[in-house]
Amino acid sequence: MNTKNDGLLISIEGIDGSGKSSLSQGLAQKCKNLGYPVLLTKEPGGTPFGMQLRPLLNYQTEPLDPKTEFLCFAADRAQHFSYVILPALKERKIVISDRMADSSLVYQGYGRGLDKEMINLVNNWAMQNHKPDFVFYLKITADEALKRIANRNTEITSFEKEYSFIKTISEGFDTAFTHRKEVITFDATKEPSILIEEAFTIIQDYYKKHLS
Repeated sequence: MNTKNDGLLISIEGIDGSGKSSLSQGLAQKCKNLGYPVLLTKEPGGTPFGMQLRPLLNYQTEPLDPKTEFLCFAADRAQHFSYVILPALKERKIVISDRMADSSLVYQGYGRGLDKEMINLVNNWAMQNHKPDFVFYLKITADEALKRIANRNTEITSFEKEYSFIKTISEGFDTAFTHRKEVITFDATKEPSILIEEAFTIIQDYYKKHLS
C-alpha cells in the first residue's frame, strides 16, 4: 500500500484472454476524459528496457529455465518501478498497470513451480516495498479464455499454448487472491463497458477521498 495522497496504484490481473488490456485502456481513457491525471503502463514492457524483454519472454525461441524467466520479469519490474511507476506516484497520478508482481507469483510460482516466498521477496525488493492499492482481478475460466485467444488476430504467446498450463494459472490466481483485501474480483464474462464502469466507480471514490 502506498502513502496516502501519494497517487493511486492499480494492478490489473488475470489469465491471458481475460480482458486485462481492454479494461486497462478503458479505465485510462475514462480517467483522461474526466481530467484525472493517469498513467497507463504494463509489465513487461513499461520501459524501453522492458519493451526489449517483452518479445523474448512472450515468444520464447528456446526453453528458459523457470528461474531465468522469473528473473527477467523481476528485472523488468525493478526498472519499471524506478523509472516509471514511482515517479508517477510522486506526481499523485493514478497508475494503471496491465500486470504486476502477482503475475510472477502465479505464472512462475504456481505455473512453473518456483518457491513462492522467494518470488515475493524478490518482487518486494524490485518494487522497493511498494504494493498496489487495488488489484482488479478479472476472473474467467480457462475454457472461455482459450476461446477468446483463438478468436484474436494475434500470435499465440508462449504462455497461451497449453490448456493445462492456463488452467493451472487460473487456479493459481484464485488461490493467491484468497483473503487479500486489496483484491477486487470482477466477472470477466461481462461486457467490457460494464466492467469499465464497475471498476471506475472504485477509482473515482478513492480519487475524491484522497487525491482531489
